[in-house]
Amino acid sequence: MRQNGLGKQQLGQLHDIFSKFDRDDDGSLTELELGSLLRSLGLRPDGAQLEELVDRADLNRNGLVEFSEFVNVFAPDVAAELPYTTEEVLALFNAFDRDGNGYITAVELAHTMARLGRALSATELTGMIMEADTDGDGRISFTEFVDALSSAAAERAFLSPEALL
Repeated sequence: MRQNGLGKQQLGQLHDIFSKFDRDDDGSLTELELGSLLRSLGLRPDGAQLEELVDRADLNRNGLVEFSEFVNVFAPDVAAELPYTTEEVLALFNAFDRDGNGYITAVELAHTMARLGRALSATELTGMIMEADTDGDGRISFTEFVDALSSAAAERAFLSPEALL
C-alpha cells in the first residue's frame, strides 16, 4: 500500500522521525519541535523559514503540524529520491552480489565499488556494511539493501534545503 507516493517502509521512517520530536506525544509538532527536528538533520532554518513551513504544512490552521501534514510536505521529496522499480533495484543488488547467493559481502562490496571507480578504505567499507547490516550477520541481504537505499534517499531529501521551502 502506498500513501502520498511512499511505501510502508518510507512512511514508517517518516513516522519514526516525527515521533522522536513530538515531545508531548500529542500527534503534532509545534514550530519549536519542527525546528528541533530540522536542526537535528543539520539544517538551520531561521524563524521566518520555520513560520513559513508551518504555515504551508498546517492545512487545518491549528498552528501545529500533524503527521499527515508532515507527510504531505516531505513525501514528494522522499518519494522522488528512489524512482527505481523493484526489478531495477534487484538488478543493482545482483551487480554487487557477485556469487549470486543472495547476500553482499564486504569483499563483493569492495570489488564492485572499485570496479565502478570508487575504491573504499577499510573504514568506509566497514561503516557501509555496519550501517546496512541490520541483523548483524556481516553481510547485506536484499531487504537490507532496499532499506539502506530508502534510508539514504530519505536522508538526502531531508538534508536538502529545497525540501524546506
